[in-house]
Amino acid sequence: MPDGPGGDRGRPAGDGTDPGSDGAGPEVVRVTQSLRIPVSELQFRFSASGGPGGQHANKVATRVELRFDVAGSPSLGPYQRSRILDKLGPEVRVVVDEQRSQLRNRQLAVERFRERLVAALHVEKARRPTRPSRGAKERRLADKRKLSERKRSRRPDLDD
Repeated sequence: MPDGPGGDRGRPAGDGTDPGSDGAGPEVVRVTQSLRIPVSELQFRFSASGGPGGQHANKVATRVELRFDVAGSPSLGPYQRSRILDKLGPEVRVVVDEQRSQLRNRQLAVERFRERLVAALHVEKARRPTRPSRGAKERRLADKRKLSERKRSRRPDLDD
């Protein structure tokens, strides 16, 4: 069943489901300072959650599946696109069915999507090798001498 424009089943923009929305213009997911993805680029699918819950679980489509096409997104720069493609692949998919409310599951899906993109875009600082200080070397040698003396004192005296 195809969703409405932007995959949000015809919901009006600014329905408050996006934690990254700043209220100005179209609804966006703010991933980093420089990266904002319009919610219209996200595809949402809703289905029955399954599991326990009786009639409510069987009738209400609370399970949310969020999909984002990394390769086709105009919001990503070339560096961001290549980094996300390397880490997460050509499509990012998040599925949430933890809450009874579709709205809350949608909010959780958007937040987890944002967290995954932040993690994929994070660059670890390169480790700069350092040398031990003179004091550290002296402490290490003093500890070695102390341990050596302790072990030497445990040996039996063999003066024949």
